[in-house]
Order: sequence, then structure tokens, then C-alpha cells
Amino acid sequence: MEIKELEGKVSLVTGASRGLGKAIALKLAAMGSKVAVNYTASEDQARSIVSEIESIGGEALLAKADISEADAVKAMTREIVDKWSKIDILVNNAGITKDNLILRMSDSAWDDVINTNLRGAYLCAKFALRTMMDQPWGRIINISSLAGVVGNIGQTNYSAAKGGLIAFTKSLAREVGSRNITVNAIAPGFIVSDMTDKLPDETKDNILSRISLNRFGKPEDVAELAAFLASERSGYITAQVICIDGGVI
Repeated sequence: MEIKELEGKVSLVTGASRGLGKAIALKLAAMGSKVAVNYTASEDQARSIVSEIESIGGEALLAKADISEADAVKAMTREIVDKWSKIDILVNNAGITKDNLILRMSDSAWDDVINTNLRGAYLCAKFALRTMMDQPWGRIINISSLAGVVGNIGQTNYSAAKGGLIAFTKSLAREVGSRNITVNAIAPGFIVSDMTDKLPDETKDNILSRISLNRFGKPEDVAELAAFLASERSGYITAQVICIDGGVI
């Protein structure tokens, strides 16, 4: 039985309708947190997550917003605070990819990825921090990527955004630490997803040969780490980047 160590807490998980965001939202809910399930377009999937949380006795809220738009984020956070009075935990998970070699990359592909993956985290943190600072208590967990640590061919936009998220994490942690707010980043490696399912067997074998544990990670692996960072148990951990990649060589 899950220990309800987040009882009374309110979480906002961006990009929570599928993948890592879904796994994190369900885990936080299982630990007792109320969860705002953010999405942009996948309403049916997001509504399914809300229903799943409610089926286990939790509380959840549909929170539609394009996180790259300041007015949308402001309205979303206001709705959460109006309903639950605060935001304790923010998981900046929402992200997109528009891969290409830089000489073939369009300006819009660059801008869209930076705006969602980096500007979105900035906007969500900016508005969520207002209640965290008043409490004072908070947890901000930024989902970066191994690509933001070591780079990746064909992903200069994505790697730049995720690397920027790491620098953002370290700077923000120093700004808000005195208010008992921690800010950390998780850098997942190769996690089972729709994208990895579509990879050719030869590509999968090549990737697996570089992973010490010889398997792709599961969304639940990342969710467990996010849950720890959201809890009181992680209270002396901040400004850190934790790679969860199975030991990529």
C-alpha cells in the first residue's frame, strides 16, 4: 500500500496526458497529492488520467494550457489556486521535439522547441512560485534529458532547451533556497515510449549496447525519482541534476 506522504500537497504536472508526465502524475496522486493534469491538445488522454486518479480515491483537475503562453499559464495557475489554495509541487515535464540537422532546421522548429521546453518551464515556475514563497515550502522538478548533458546529433534545438533547463535549475535553486524551496532536474536517458517502440531492431541493439543495465528505462523509473524529490525526504537536495539512464557509456 502506498504511503500517503504527500497528503495535503498540491501538484502541477505539465504534459501529463501521456508518457513520463502520466507516470509522474499517477505516482504523486498515489502518494496523496492533489494533481493538476496539464495538457495542450490531448484532452481525452488527460481526462483518462483524471479518472484514473479519482478511481483510487485521489483528487485531480484538468488543466489545459499552452505553457509557452504567459496568459495561459497565469490563467491555469489561478484556476488551481482558486480550487486548492496553493501549489506545492511543480513538475516541468512538458516537451516537444522537432529534430533535424541544423543546416536543415527551420527557424520555427528551433523556436517552437525552445518556447515549449524552456520558456514553458520559466513561465510555470514564475507563477507557481508565488504561492510557494508565501508558504514557504515548495518543490520544483524540471525534466531535462541526457541530450541536455551530452548533446545529440539532429537535436540542437532540443539539446539547447534541455541544457538551458539545467542552468535554469541551478540558478533558480539559489534564488529560492532561503524560502525552503528546492529545485532539481532529472535527466532521463532512453525511456520506453512510442518513439523507442518505432526504432528499428538494429538501432535498439546499438543503443542497448551502450546501457550498462542492458534495458530501456520505464516511465515508472523516472516517476519514482520525481516522487522522492517531491517529498520531505529530499529536503536537503537542491540545484542537482540527476541522470537516470541505466548507466549509459
